Amino acid sequence: MAVKIHPAVDNGVKPGSANFAGGTLTCKCTSSPVTVSLKGNVSFNHVCGCTKCWKPEGATFAQIAVTGKDNVSVTANAQKLKVVDPSAAIQRHACSVCGVHLYGRIENKNHPFYGFDFVHTELSKESGWAPPEFAAFVSSIIESGTKPDQMGAVRARLKELKLEPYDCLNPALMDAIATHTAKAKGVLAA
Repeated sequence: MAVKIHPAVDNGVKPGSANFAGGTLTCKCTSSPVTVSLKGNVSFNHVCGCTKCWKPEGATFAQIAVTGKDNVSVTANAQKLKVVDPSAAIQRHACSVCGVHLYGRIENKNHPFYGFDFVHTELSKESGWAPPEFAAFVSSIIESGTKPDQMGAVRARLKELKLEPYDCLNPALMDAIATHTAKAKGVLAA
């Protein structure tokens, strides 16, 4: 039996659609669910092993993508949303009833990813979202209970799914963080 990563990728990563126009994310509540509308497609979709991201039942990794915060709007039952950890860099807005994270926003204007929201496209019924491209914070799944001796099999499964495993973010996102930091320090021209 293959190592379980996330229900959205366990049977293979589905391709996205170049012309995808966006969709709606819905929490797991059967009554009065929270809905969030996303304009356009997402970027940097990936599976994440950190202990902060919401994971569906039975998933070892979360699936997270990025979009501009101007593309995100809560369209129903916003009163049910609560920030999970107000001290975290990413303010994860979760349904206070079912616990599902609908979006995470960075409010710190000095953060390299300010202006972006982190979203869970698997909460959408629409197909065509940009597919996951890599795995981030892979070693962190040990903090969630994965045994260290299973990590070889986990990394092998990620590679089989063509989700390159990283113990941080992928190189393009790490470069974006370093560029932001260098500009803030005056090492690079803004």
